Amino acid sequence: QVQLVESGGGLVQAGGSLRLSCAASRTIFSPFSINAMGWYRQAPGKQRELVAAITSGSGGGTDYADSVKGRFTISRDNAKKTVYLQMDSLKPDDTAVYYCNTRTTNWPWGQGTQVTVSS
Repeated sequence: QVQLVESGGGLVQAGGSLRLSCAASRTIFSPFSINAMGWYRQAPGKQRELVAAITSGSGGGTDYADSVKGRFTISRDNAKKTVYLQMDSLKPDDTAVYYCNTRTTNWPWGQGTQVTVSS
């Protein structure tokens, strides 16, 4: 059973930056690298949404929600089975719990990491 562990969240002022990490373990049945990955977030009272995605392999392709385009950057390190999310120019609307998963969300969700942006 794959386990996802997100980290790097915290409290930051508007305009600040954070770098999130998501490490996958126990990817027994297939290499981590074959999975397209995504970062998702869920704000209080709202549905979980996809904010950034990266293709499988070397991650040459990325895609972003309009709300974060130009401010967030997703990347991956397959050797470390880790996906990153660099978040710059943070806004209060970015406040949420952030999760990673495959693009098909077929792995168990981790506990997420809380990001709080103060105005």
